[in-house]
Amino acid sequence: MTVGHPSAPDGDAPGGRPEHEPILLDESTTADLRAKVTEAWQEFARALAERLRGLPPGAHVELTLDPTASGTGDAIYSISVDLGDDGRLSARAVGNATLPQGYRLDRSAVAGMIALGWSPPGVVEGSGEHFGLEGDAAEATRLAALLSRTLRDVYGAPHPAFLVYLVHDAEGEPLPVGPMGTARSEFGPDRDVEADLDEALAAAGAKTAASDVLALAERVRTVVSTMLKSEPDRLQVDSDGDINIRAGSAMVFVRVRDNPPLVDVFSPVLTEVEPTERLYVKLSELTNRMPIGRLYCADDTVWASIPVFGRDFQATHLMLAVQVMTGLADELDDRLHGEFGGKRFFGEGDKPGRRDTDEHRTGMYL
Repeated sequence: MTVGHPSAPDGDAPGGRPEHEPILLDESTTADLRAKVTEAWQEFARALAERLRGLPPGAHVELTLDPTASGTGDAIYSISVDLGDDGRLSARAVGNATLPQGYRLDRSAVAGMIALGWSPPGVVEGSGEHFGLEGDAAEATRLAALLSRTLRDVYGAPHPAFLVYLVHDAEGEPLPVGPMGTARSEFGPDRDVEADLDEALAAAGAKTAASDVLALAERVRTVVSTMLKSEPDRLQVDSDGDINIRAGSAMVFVRVRDNPPLVDVFSPVLTEVEPTERLYVKLSELTNRMPIGRLYCADDTVWASIPVFGRDFQATHLMLAVQVMTGLADELDDRLHGEFGGKRFFGEGDKPGRRDTDEHRTGMYL
């Protein structure tokens, strides 16, 4: 998937991020999207606090900004939490000593870590090259909020869906824990989703080695139907073979391409819109602020697209793409319609387009 870097060389914005945030934050027209992202982080912090309160002595939690999804390569931004026998929580956060050149925290980011409550590397006993923090299990809510802000504001995670987590006991064995918002288990999808997928794959006659046995199109249908709590044969599929997903006033399509193997999650955000230089500039600015995917205009239609690689297909990548696109398309069609006119896919009362004929209209073919 196409993703934005959460960080950049020293001298840029706090956390090493570019001065343009990798998600739609500063535009007044995207206030609802910002609220949605904020809500996702609050949900993650609440779930994390609950998990921390329920840990047994000796448990270890690892929270990492997924380098595969975020595009950070060898830069591993992570935080770990250990619960001692005395009920004390010890947190460690990655510092510049383990980050490659170009992804290290600048002075503002380091100051931000200290302001949040972290001690500089080496100050807390046993912290070594990591920032250190000590607390009590009774302070799980405060600690979870602090860890969330570190991941979001300093390490630059655009959304909790870009985080992976690992929880194991003192012997290193995985501990079964509930989901942490939209963050993903390092062992794969959250257990409830994983169970649903296993059942769906078993029904398709491919309970084991599904990625090798099932054709890409069938795997995609299985993943999407599981997300929608439906059956593969009940999905809405049009004459082009695209899976249709309604998201408010927008429509999201999932298309499987053979050469090269690719899954395209896309949406006609706005149709019958007049292409202007102002529109192109706006789409470029929004694309630069998006965590993944792109926006572009073809003929009189504004499209949003998130590609997912079909080779070495990962169900979690498709789930993330669908989740992002369904929320993004439903928000952006309203915002762009208010600024540039045109027609939303399911918009009622939109102004008539500049075409009055019954000719085929791109993006409105259903």
